[in-house]
Amino acid sequence: MQQVASQQPSDPAILQIRVMEGEGVAYPLGGRATRGVTVQVADETGKPIENASVSFRLPEEGPSGTFSNGSRLEIATTKADGRASAWGMQWNRTEGSFEIRITAVKGQARAGTVCAIYLSKATAETGSASPVKLARSHKWIWITLAVAGAAGAAVAGVALGGKSTTPVGPSVTPTTIGSPTIVIGHPQ
Repeated sequence: MQQVASQQPSDPAILQIRVMEGEGVAYPLGGRATRGVTVQVADETGKPIENASVSFRLPEEGPSGTFSNGSRLEIATTKADGRASAWGMQWNRTEGSFEIRITAVKGQARAGTVCAIYLSKATAETGSASPVKLARSHKWIWITLAVAGAAGAAVAGVALGGKSTTPVGPSVTPTTIGSPTIVIGHPQ
């Protein structure tokens, strides 16, 4: 006889996870995190979820670091406000951007997201951490590729003798995208 784990009535069917602090921050090479990474876990209605298990995982190679426990994995539990944090990361001396992979679990519901961090020689010289304002994030790369693809299609249409009503010049309205969120759940 096979036993199936049942979902508790208080467990959410779907989790949402959102990075509240730490996204896009640049740190000096070899420094220690002066700001943590904080996420908020909520159900499908936006209600904060207490006692969800949240894991923060740093990359094994390249730009990365270790958590205060000396490993590349930190596990925290959300409080009543649905928030969990990882603090005191020690960064390595490899310059570049990387992502902290974040996963939340409550019952059978799971969610995941990433938090982009940048290690820089420039911040090592000033000794400060600051938000990265340039398009170093993968989110902007996808937007740029989409815009470039649309412009390329318009140019190709004109080059092949077709008439295009799409202006070739850069008349693009900027678009903003928040933190990426992956929602995985089971409907009730």
